[in-house]
Amino acid sequence: MAGSSGSSAYERLQQRLIAQPRTWLVTGVAGFIGSNLLESLLRLEQRVVGLDNFTTGHQRNLREVETSVLSRQWNNFSLLEGDIRNPDDCRRACEGVQHVLHQAALGSVPRSLADPVATNAVNVTGFLNMLDAARQAQVKSFVYAASSSTYGDHPQLPKVEDVIGKPLSPYAVTKFVNELYADVFYRCYGFSTVGLRYFNVFGKRQDPNGAYAAVIPRWTAALVRGEPVYINGDGETSRDFCYVVNAVQANLLAATTEDPAAKNQIYNVAVGARTTLNSLFALLCKNLGELGLSPHARPLYRDFRAGDVRHSLADISKARNLLSYEPTHTVARGLPEAIQWYLACE
Repeated sequence: MAGSSGSSAYERLQQRLIAQPRTWLVTGVAGFIGSNLLESLLRLEQRVVGLDNFTTGHQRNLREVETSVLSRQWNNFSLLEGDIRNPDDCRRACEGVQHVLHQAALGSVPRSLADPVATNAVNVTGFLNMLDAARQAQVKSFVYAASSSTYGDHPQLPKVEDVIGKPLSPYAVTKFVNELYADVFYRCYGFSTVGLRYFNVFGKRQDPNGAYAAVIPRWTAALVRGEPVYINGDGETSRDFCYVVNAVQANLLAATTEDPAAKNQIYNVAVGARTTLNSLFALLCKNLGELGLSPHARPLYRDFRAGDVRHSLADISKARNLLSYEPTHTVARGLPEAIQWYLACE
């Protein structure tokens, strides 16, 4: 988990959680970030309820978590197969829970362009169902996955939480609506939440297959298989790539904060550094080369993708100041760990 020297706020939190276990709900538990949250919580001796309908999540992710933790830790996990579009499933999942980590969503800008109605049903109606169920269950905290796509067409870099532009995709609209609902639930019901705007999270259990696979696992798989690697645009598009352990840290810090000023807020979750797609490609080739795979591929450039922003870079000072968030993994540190997992799946 945390890898910095000295005793960070996150390391102290982990010690407190081990000493005093709590009960957590992770929605989308069989997905990429959800399964990483599950693994971390179980290692910290927490009790976890998971909710998933396996539309985008995978049983194999849960099996992998089971093999990575102790059997007594795995016994602290209970799975509910259900759908956040069903209010009864949401209410059932929230029973007896102290902290909700809401990760369930239909991700991907291209998916939302292809099917905006399905994206809205899961990301807006499903979110509202879960938010209301958590409010009625009087949970201690509700942390949800927001998105950097909310910044839309606003050109400012780095991205600061209170300055956004117009959405560029149906997906971005749904994630912004989540923030609006969360804020109005505080104003109307006094139910506070924390939204985490993820910036290009990557890591183990991120699906390298399928039409909507994220760039890092997709490119790694293509390089290993000797398949073409496509770059949308000129390759100078940049992103603030964030290794998944940083996202786990942000979720746990946000869920357990006792600072009133830190609640009912939106935070950027990133590293605070930009990597161009060309640089990312070179870094992947370098890491694979060090493993003896020596890919000599050249990327193939094609048109810019509809709905994509040109540059993305987060200002993470708000999360640092209010949550004591301190990312432990840069892209360079996270990639070797992620690649090892991707290779094992090949």
